[in-house]
Amino acid sequence: GDLFGEKTLKRRGGGTDQDMGSVIALVDANNFYASCERVFDARLVGRPVVVLSNNDGCVIARSAEAKVLGIGMGEPCFKVRSLLEEHNVVVRSSNYELYGDMSTRMMEVLDRFSSAVDVYSIDEAFLELESASPEALAALGREIRDRVKRETGLPVSVGMATTRTLSKVANHLAKSSRRADYVLNLAGSPHLDLALQRTPIEEVWGIGRRQSARLRSYGFLTALDFRGADDAWVRRRMTVTGLRTLRELREIPCFRHGQEPSHHQTVVVSRSFGEPVDSMAEMRAAIGYFTARGAEKLRKRGLQATALTVFTRSGSYRQADYSGTLTSDLGLATDNTRELMGTALNLLARLFRSGCCYRKAGIMLTGLRPAAGGPLRLWETARHEHERHLMARVDALNLRHGQDTVRCGIFPSDGRWKSRIDLRSPRYTTRWEDLMKVR
Repeated sequence: GDLFGEKTLKRRGGGTDQDMGSVIALVDANNFYASCERVFDARLVGRPVVVLSNNDGCVIARSAEAKVLGIGMGEPCFKVRSLLEEHNVVVRSSNYELYGDMSTRMMEVLDRFSSAVDVYSIDEAFLELESASPEALAALGREIRDRVKRETGLPVSVGMATTRTLSKVANHLAKSSRRADYVLNLAGSPHLDLALQRTPIEEVWGIGRRQSARLRSYGFLTALDFRGADDAWVRRRMTVTGLRTLRELREIPCFRHGQEPSHHQTVVVSRSFGEPVDSMAEMRAAIGYFTARGAEKLRKRGLQATALTVFTRSGSYRQADYSGTLTSDLGLATDNTRELMGTALNLLARLFRSGCCYRKAGIMLTGLRPAAGGPLRLWETARHEHERHLMARVDALNLRHGQDTVRCGIFPSDGRWKSRIDLRSPRYTTRWEDLMKVR
């Protein structure tokens, strides 16, 4: 039957039989944070659920039921409190340790279906699959969906196509089409043109809000409209990135496994404090914690930084705001927590003002470059190699036993600078003390 419930548009070129080569599947967890909460608390199934940001400030995730109520992404919690209470919405603090571990479990399942899996975000991954008949691909998509659900409890959508941009289109429609039932294959499908016609231009992967508004002013309202644009016109107005998007909509792959350039130009770790901080000891603990998190992100992404910035913010109704920012050149690119920590704390010592009531602080790592192939250390080579192995062991232990199992002693496990997490669920999968108990 017709998946879209109406007459199918003809594909450009007239036919559907073609050599598709490999097929790209995008697997995306549905309402990921809310779904993670439901895996361990069946009482939340069918109820509206929202997850809050650090310090329980803003809504950063919503279940499908919460979206229907009109709760917007990024809404401050206090502004929608009456709506939450009126509809008995379940509210949870962010539980990133749980979400990160559930993401890892999901990706481990996906690894069994493909030798080429690119993790795009905490809840999305691209899989490169062997080309097969449309029926076989759809069956494989259903198997992926069911296996992830069975082994992790997470509901996912699977979109398949000949390019990554088109797989994003397929995934988006898989969620909105009842007939698709969260799996849609557009590789070799006669429905491709109709799928593009039903995709608003702002939903196309790689086209931002400003670009979509500009394209609408030129009459490009859908992905199908944009696919017919002139190459030179797109290159002139949207650079080579826009041209790649255009070609991917035409089933010309421009991004393959492991070939995407890194989009990471900075690493920022900052947070509003749970309570105002006025002591140097507390500020050192906060900056130490942020620096450790930043260094971990560098190593996870295979990057090193050449500059580090520390910034602080204060302010209350009793005093004027004070904002301080200092940057230091690191000399040599590094991802070493201890090297970065020394620089960060020296900058903090120059920034700190006695009597200030600090509300927020953070660090920013810039001048990023790949760790592999970087310049060699000509001095203290043995010490540097020892430190590199030490950081790898620390990361491995924390990955296995939970974040901060091994940490720098400068920051305690708790403090006034820690964010409020009054509504956080247990960390069921990473903390022995939070293991679910069945009576």
